[in-house]
Amino acid sequence: MMNGYDSIEVAGQHLECAWLGAAPSSDPEGPPTLVFLHEGLGCVALWRDFPERLVEATGLGGFVYSRRGYGGSDPCDLPRPITYMHDEGLEVLPALLQAAGIKRAILVGHSDGASISLIYAGGTPARELMGLILEAPHVFMEECNVASIDEACRAYDTGDLRPRLAKYHGDNVDCAFRGWSEPWLGEGFKAWNLEEYLPNICAQRSIPTLVIQGAGDEYGTIAQCEAIERGIGPDARTLFMDDCGHTPHREQYEQTLSAMVAHIRAIV
Repeated sequence: MMNGYDSIEVAGQHLECAWLGAAPSSDPEGPPTLVFLHEGLGCVALWRDFPERLVEATGLGGFVYSRRGYGGSDPCDLPRPITYMHDEGLEVLPALLQAAGIKRAILVGHSDGASISLIYAGGTPARELMGLILEAPHVFMEECNVASIDEACRAYDTGDLRPRLAKYHGDNVDCAFRGWSEPWLGEGFKAWNLEEYLPNICAQRSIPTLVIQGAGDEYGTIAQCEAIERGIGPDARTLFMDDCGHTPHREQYEQTLSAMVAHIRAIV
């Protein structure tokens, strides 16, 4: 594996992963594991030290993984279908939690990872789920998505973005970038919408949900958070951060860490 991380096999695919802190409890009523789901261009390494800090601050175990086509995981087939986040939330994530022996989980998702978390929470029984933390989530398309991804494509094709990403994704660099940008820019993605999943998340039980959104997020607006609050109901609340773009855990590190710790402590 790249960077010396571990590997876990899920449905015949090897996914790069890292275990942090305590191992998952074998007790179905034991403490949850923090499960980190990266953004559309992310991987285990690109979280940097944030998962370790959150694990240390909460005393819980953590599990960080790279989806297929990212980091040191197995490559993916291109082009990716526009349903790639649905495939991850409905099929891969439930199988991953089972393979990892995680019986209770709090999901910490960023961007695509946040959207995958919502699909899992509202589209499967999600028996392991105790809470959600969603950074810069998407539940529908906005014009700013297209403009920002177009700009990223120019940086990838003619600038230095490809070699910068290759440091983390290696031979998967085109899987990571093309597998993210091409579906989002595809004609069929204009109708992409996750709002149907939201009312199901707390239909049977309380799932405390923290949404963190930067005021300067170039990939989404506060409308995403408002839709999530409407759909989930009173269990969802939004932290709207000034002087912050698409990546709160890097741009407002300490504030983001403190907010996540407080949310997790209220759950456990």
